[in-house]
Amino acid sequence: MRHPRWWQRRWVRYGALSTLLALSGLVILALVREQTGTEGFLVGLGLAVLPVPLLVGAFRWLDRVQPGPWRNVLFAFAWGACAAALIAIVANSFATRWIATATADPSSADTLGATVIAPVVEESAKAAAVLLVFLFRRRDFTGIVDGVVIAGVTATGFAFTENILYLGTAFGTDQLTGGSGIASVTAATFFVRIVLSPFAHPLFTVLTGIGFGIAALSGERQRARRVLVPVAGLLLAMSMHAFWNGSSTFGQYGFFAVYGMFMVPAFGLLTWLAVWTRQRELRAVREELPAYVYAGWLSTAAPFVLGSMRARQMAREYAAYHFGKAAGRAVAEYEGYATTLALLRRRGRQGRAGADFVVRERELLTELWSRRELVRPALEYAARSAAPGGWPGYPGHPPSAYAAPGWHGTAVPYPAYNPYRS
Repeated sequence: MRHPRWWQRRWVRYGALSTLLALSGLVILALVREQTGTEGFLVGLGLAVLPVPLLVGAFRWLDRVQPGPWRNVLFAFAWGACAAALIAIVANSFATRWIATATADPSSADTLGATVIAPVVEESAKAAAVLLVFLFRRRDFTGIVDGVVIAGVTATGFAFTENILYLGTAFGTDQLTGGSGIASVTAATFFVRIVLSPFAHPLFTVLTGIGFGIAALSGERQRARRVLVPVAGLLLAMSMHAFWNGSSTFGQYGFFAVYGMFMVPAFGLLTWLAVWTRQRELRAVREELPAYVYAGWLSTAAPFVLGSMRARQMAREYAAYHFGKAAGRAVAEYEGYATTLALLRRRGRQGRAGADFVVRERELLTELWSRRELVRPALEYAARSAAPGGWPGYPGHPPSAYAAPGWHGTAVPYPAYNPYRS
């Protein structure tokens, strides 16, 4: 067996990435503090952190059907807050100064920097996090919801650092001019960036995430689609960002017109798309898992319970209450593995699964089998409680070539795709 070279080892990659993010964080911290002062930095930090738990919580809620690892979420936020923010500050400042020097018109340079340079630089820097997860955490990146979550959390981290800078600078301005209260620059900045549009950066970058999500759903032979769709998503993100930044040049009420007629509808549309995709995943669970019930891998209650968020929660709570927190975590893990299995099977039936389909399916089935006895009471309780009239049964016996260990039933017809028969 060939051993990986030292730079290919996991601890080396993790160490290098952690060091890069830590150094970026220290540098961006020093730059922001230099521009805002210590007091302004602390004020900006205290105000900028307010929307972060709400936004991250919203994206994690969206991801509850097939929860991604926390390490991916932490990486995305750290990349946005540290690496992407550092790239944006350095590149935007350099480009704006260069344009001002070349044109001898600082005012036009600022406008051009905000409407052209900043959208391109910032969206590219944020998209890098989505690309890295897509390439190196491919098993965790299986569809549109995963793209939305990684992109949204990355943008939340970026907006957090940017808000510290804007709010800290506004506070410094008020200190110099004597502004205070609701008429202060700090209050106005807080209203626009934290109250009115905390979703702006996530909204832009989510378009990139959707592009990568569609690429993740594409077959291995659809190479053009796997490349062009993420690029199209990135270009849309840049365009929307530029339109938003340029709204202040559209007249006295240009900002509010763009906000009401464009940003709010776009936010509503993308929210609907994300929720619809989540419901589609639940439907896939209900439709694909009965095949494994026939084969003896899952209990008859599993597809019904795992296809309902309410029943899932009831199963976790029952296990945690009666058998301890470890049992509750085991049920949550079981739910995640089962959802991944259902989505993997759907991709297989649609001809979009990778070459490792059978290996991956067997790994997931093994994880589910190892937890079956611990999880069974919780699933049965949730099924009875969520559907007092009873849940849909899946009678019959499994095909022997597809059966779980120790199962000796007779074959029954089942028209869905069966990897062990192909």
